[in-house]
Amino acid sequence: MTRWHRIVNMAVAHIRRHADAANFELVFRYQNRDVNIDRVFNFQRSIGETITSTLARIRTNVEKEHNKKFKKAKKPKKGEAVTTTADVNQFEIDFLIDKNESTTWLDVFANVDDHEFKTTKLKVCGQEFAVAYNHPYVGQLTMPTVILVGFDCYPAKFEVVFTEQDKCQFEWFKGLTNENESNIVWSKCEQEGFFYRVQPNDLRHKLKFVCTPKSDTKEGPKAEIISNCLVEAGPGYDAFEEKQKFTPTRLDGSQFRVVSYNLLADYYADSDFSRKELFPYCPPFALAIDYRKQLFIREIIGYHADICCLQEVDSKVFDLDLKLCLGNDGMDGLLQKKGGTAEGVATFYHRDKFSLVHSYGFNLSENMTKQPYFQELYEKIKDNEKLCERMLSLSTALQVTVLQSKENGRYLIVANTHLYFHPDADHIRLLQIGFFMLYVKHIYESTIAELNLSKQQISIIFCGDFNSVPECGIYKLMTEKLVPNDFIDFQSNAEEAIVGITLQQPFDIKSAYNNPKYTNFTVGFAACLDYIFYETNNLRVLQAVPLPSDEELRSLTAIPSIVFPSDHISLVADFEWNHQE
Repeated sequence: MTRWHRIVNMAVAHIRRHADAANFELVFRYQNRDVNIDRVFNFQRSIGETITSTLARIRTNVEKEHNKKFKKAKKPKKGEAVTTTADVNQFEIDFLIDKNESTTWLDVFANVDDHEFKTTKLKVCGQEFAVAYNHPYVGQLTMPTVILVGFDCYPAKFEVVFTEQDKCQFEWFKGLTNENESNIVWSKCEQEGFFYRVQPNDLRHKLKFVCTPKSDTKEGPKAEIISNCLVEAGPGYDAFEEKQKFTPTRLDGSQFRVVSYNLLADYYADSDFSRKELFPYCPPFALAIDYRKQLFIREIIGYHADICCLQEVDSKVFDLDLKLCLGNDGMDGLLQKKGGTAEGVATFYHRDKFSLVHSYGFNLSENMTKQPYFQELYEKIKDNEKLCERMLSLSTALQVTVLQSKENGRYLIVANTHLYFHPDADHIRLLQIGFFMLYVKHIYESTIAELNLSKQQISIIFCGDFNSVPECGIYKLMTEKLVPNDFIDFQSNAEEAIVGITLQQPFDIKSAYNNPKYTNFTVGFAACLDYIFYETNNLRVLQAVPLPSDEELRSLTAIPSIVFPSDHISLVADFEWNHQE
């Protein structure tokens, strides 16, 4: 468990109360070397309590701490006096405040401001504390469990109160461990800031992170944390560096870059079945999310993308890592969870390139029977009870983001999904994409109507893990606009066979990659399952970044591995608009 220590200025007591809160917090660090006390006291009190009652509570807790230390103290040597609690300043506790001690804290807070508290003092056993009101402070701080040379290190959890992160000061230190960790000699790292790029000479060191919380007018108590783990060597070879040679900078003007990537959610990877059956060739440490997320975050950032469509995104990784790291790189993101699971699909866009117009997201099972744009297709399958029961039990999600280019004012409808996987489910996936394209058509038409656009001003990008090879009906529907009612996919499960249904969609669409050999590569299965589909009327592909060779994918048996963080390969494609206004 990562431990952390809050450095509270010994001469300051902090009073904190959020607006309209019924309670407040009083924090101070009391040190008495005579009895070996060095403790931070944290009192949560009601604003209806009197100052007298608060002082009594402080007195009781301080006295308990003294008594506890006395019981542990060594017996006095012969001839020495026996020390008792009564010898220690009689536990004098007092507030030097311009209020009567029978006054409630509600009355104090009714007219309080920082200036008034500047004249207030708290006295505890002869020690006098200045009082700081609502100064910024670090509320939560933990360090990562894996730190790798060459990768960015940042707190695993971080929260500041009464300020914002970008106003705070951050410092990093490194130190070699010894038997007594308190005696580590720390040396300050040259880099400052929330993110620290770990250097080769940090290897086998511990890292210490120090935050000084600041606001525009106030400074709070420093907080520091020391990593439990030592800095380790990175993988040595970055499998994505070859791909990043094709994406050295972010694209200029109206050109834009799209990434689609299934990250392999920890929700699925962190199990005995995954470690022993699915990916037995991958070392357990390299399958752990704290290791893998460092690789795929660095990989994604190095593509300098304008749009990222990610699948199998753990909600915790989205909140604590992707939003933070990609946000620091200029991107904003949205997550659509899959039903009640802990993962979903996420779409990020670069805020300098695009403005967010609308965002939509839903699980098909919750909308298939309700929405008018699904009614015609649902009517054709509703009597197939086993089929409908299965489809309504699934949590397959669709995320649709409408963006406007800041360069030329054009609009993009970006769809992102991860379709259901099962060997007998070609018909399920084909119906899912059929419903989803009806929804994309609905968003396309409603956006045109709402914004009074021409068809040259708006286009479609549809990314995802479709769990479908190019020979299946999904690829046929997307690129040929139609799947006839006798197509083989409709018969992939005899008990749920679909009869008499033709699927259509109205858009001219192609795949940016034109069917690569592999986008998923494990020992048990390897094929093309992931696509970046695009509407050809208004967009053209400038480049589809080459994928790793068969030899690279097989070099460590399969993926994931110590150099590939997922069982899928990222797709990266550059686009530009066909029709320039």
